[in-house]
Amino acid sequence: MQYTADRKRKLEKVFDKKQVTALVEVIEEAYSELVKSGDFNELKGIVKDLAEAQKRTEIKVEELAEAQKRTEIKVEELAEAQKRTEIKVEELVEAQKRTETELYKLIQEHKKTREQVGGLSTTVGYTIENESYKALPGLLKRDYGIVIRGRLKRQYIKYNKGKYIEINIIGEASRNGKGITIIGEGKSQLSKKGVNEFIRKKLERVEGVYKDIFPILITHMISEPDVEEYAKKKGITLYYSYDF
Repeated sequence: MQYTADRKRKLEKVFDKKQVTALVEVIEEAYSELVKSGDFNELKGIVKDLAEAQKRTEIKVEELAEAQKRTEIKVEELAEAQKRTEIKVEELVEAQKRTETELYKLIQEHKKTREQVGGLSTTVGYTIENESYKALPGLLKRDYGIVIRGRLKRQYIKYNKGKYIEINIIGEASRNGKGITIIGEGKSQLSKKGVNEFIRKKLERVEGVYKDIFPILITHMISEPDVEEYAKKKGITLYYSYDF
């Protein structure tokens, strides 16, 4: 081997032949223990691959760190949005509470107004009825030949279910020698619904208590143009307060 011969010549310039032989053997033995060139190249390739893999890993880690950062930003944004939503919901709850409070107040005011109107309507109805006690005897005699016996009045009577009911206008009368009973009621404003209520709540309940009933309704005005005709079809005589 040329490389070994060259080394021996260089060594022979300094050492004797025995020393050179010994040194060459030692050097060759030591060299054989060193990594061979092919193995070294393979090792370099492995190291290079590891370095590339490490680089790619670092890039992935960096990308993951960026993704994590973006995720944290999104989570923070979602937390802020959730916080704003909760504030809005709380504001809506407060607004709903205020609305319910105001609505309750309006309902109570409306209830009071209805009670006042109902009370006023009742008062007007009673006023009409009070006037009718004086006016009806003459009107009924003139229009229907009915003669009132005694006087018209307001009183409670026991009706067909054994309970008491207030009749606003009641009185005994006669027509053509036959006894009849006047049953009536006053309304500040009469509607077809009011006609039906009078029939249901008063006339139907006293059926069987009195044989011949002459029903009468008194009102200031009607709420619909056909109420008067509707009452007549139901067999009810209608008078207006201005007839008195």
